[in-house]
Amino acid sequence: MVKGWVFSTLLVVFLVFAAPCGAFYLPGSYMHTYRQSEEIGAKVNSLTSIETELPFSYYSLPYCRPKDGIKKSAENLGELLMGDQIDNSPYRFRVNINESLYLCTTNPLDEADVKLLKQRSRDLYQVNMILDNLPVRRFTEQNGMTIQWTGYPVGYIPEGTNDVYIINHLKFKVLVHKYEGGKVKVVGTGEGMEVISEMDSDANSGFEIVGFEVVPCSVKRDPEAMSKLKMYDKVDPVNCPVELEKSQLIKEKEQITFTYEVEFVNSDIRWPSRWDAYLKMEGSKIHWFSIMNSLMVILFLAGIVFVIFLRTVRRDLTRYEELDKEAQAQMNEELSGWKLVVGDVFREPISSKLLCVMIGDGVQILGMAIVTIFFAAFGFMSPASRGMLLTGMIVLYMLLGIVAGYAAVRLWRTLKGTSEGWRSVSWSTACFFPGIVFIVLTVLNFMLWTRNSTGALPISLFFGLLSLWFCVSVPLTLLGGFFGTRAEPIEFPVRTNQIPREIPAKKYSWLFILGAGTLPFGTLFIELFFILSSIWLGRFYYVFGFLLVVLLLLVVVCAEVSVVLTYMHLCVEDWRWWWKAFFASGTVALYVFLYSINYLVFDLRSLSGPVSAMLYIGYSFIVSFAIMLATGTVGFLTSFSFVHYLFSSVKID
Repeated sequence: MVKGWVFSTLLVVFLVFAAPCGAFYLPGSYMHTYRQSEEIGAKVNSLTSIETELPFSYYSLPYCRPKDGIKKSAENLGELLMGDQIDNSPYRFRVNINESLYLCTTNPLDEADVKLLKQRSRDLYQVNMILDNLPVRRFTEQNGMTIQWTGYPVGYIPEGTNDVYIINHLKFKVLVHKYEGGKVKVVGTGEGMEVISEMDSDANSGFEIVGFEVVPCSVKRDPEAMSKLKMYDKVDPVNCPVELEKSQLIKEKEQITFTYEVEFVNSDIRWPSRWDAYLKMEGSKIHWFSIMNSLMVILFLAGIVFVIFLRTVRRDLTRYEELDKEAQAQMNEELSGWKLVVGDVFREPISSKLLCVMIGDGVQILGMAIVTIFFAAFGFMSPASRGMLLTGMIVLYMLLGIVAGYAAVRLWRTLKGTSEGWRSVSWSTACFFPGIVFIVLTVLNFMLWTRNSTGALPISLFFGLLSLWFCVSVPLTLLGGFFGTRAEPIEFPVRTNQIPREIPAKKYSWLFILGAGTLPFGTLFIELFFILSSIWLGRFYYVFGFLLVVLLLLVVVCAEVSVVLTYMHLCVEDWRWWWKAFFASGTVALYVFLYSINYLVFDLRSLSGPVSAMLYIGYSFIVSFAIMLATGTVGFLTSFSFVHYLFSSVKID
């Protein structure tokens, strides 16, 4: 019964999320070939800006609309959460036909249109166009270097003037590769695949789109003459850029004419390699420097752990075990250190339920991160499937609720010695981290609603996420908790005294823990810069191989830091190591959050408006909180194993 329910739940999750977004990406599975003169329609995504980070619909501006109306494309969960809104557009292309065409002439601009166009131009909003699932690229020259951008600006402000000019003419270059096709036709018979006959290669040949580029410019045209034309009538081509006097100024009562050109160019680029231009890795030496820096930190900490284990601990245990019982009692009176807290080291910590909940959520988040980055590093999550990475993370997080419930309840049984209260622990585990995220996202979503941004979640999706939370994630966590009650609790190697031992007065204990977070942070801060740049500056991030290595190194550093700090506290007779082991590595999240604020102040100086700043801070808080739970869990579990091994070697009557 339980197995059938679990299988049904997993199947529903896969059908709802994985199947629509192409969960298992195979190179070539999305390839489409086009015939000579076949018509292709371009699509438009939400307008985006690195200044406000608030996406808006393309048709919120007075642009030309398709003849057959606006049609929204089907979007997966990840796309909706990222604020994508993909619509059809009036831009059409006929394969291998170069032409210059007229689109439309707007009505005279009123005050509201002028104000909106100028505001979007000043905020550096970009139009994101897509052809055959490829984003449009443009190139600019800065300081003698060619810089690649995705999308083109709504408008621009020339230096030395406050006038705003609109981009109303686009020169497209479409790179195509001729596909010869095969000579054997394979069809399905209903019982398998069967070769039927040979066929002419020309009948299966066509053109693959392997590149999409644009040169935007502003051109002032005679509105009276242009308004007589119909959509897709031919017009004279334009040499971009155009002189400022001949550019289209944004002002009231002005009519704007939109035109475009398209040129098809044969290319040697093959279809599987067409994304290479977008994912070209820059600064690989910096990534390697980050990894080498992390390895140096690991070796340094490994040396300390080596000394602790092989010299200090081994030596003490050997001396301790060689003595008889009377000598051991005398030694206990004379010596200080970790041996004196043997009767208190496994005493239940304060807020033990909260600790169990945070460990369960940390296991869930860490598992999600490792599995997602692993599959992304091996190419299973294609950038061509927009929103797939975020969708995959959400699906994995829900499925790993079983692991979270199991880990939390088993730790609870270990501390309490009984399963009583396991349902409360499971419920808290299922609601703690998602609840905090839900509250933050609700506040941020309300801000986006007030700005009419496409980044705001539709109310239907909002309640859909709530339903998935309580109908999938919570039941799986409760199921994991049930399995945790059936697992044997971890037996402590020593008994706990009835009366707690007094802890000697000490200073700066928590300062050491705060400082310990700098070591794990040193392993990831370089990669963190690239991730922040890809998210907030609209760049592609696809060096998941480096990210996987950095993540594994981070886990090792967190484990080593926590073991060292735990041993230091035990040596000063401080048996309250539970929470300190968690925060010894979990404090890396504090430095991640502070670095995010530093990035906002010094690298995102163009970010404008309180809403944009609140969005940035809110998302940074969620990520930092998740990092705290994951890294804290690594540190706690490692320290728990270390303490268990250490005191299991001590002979106690």
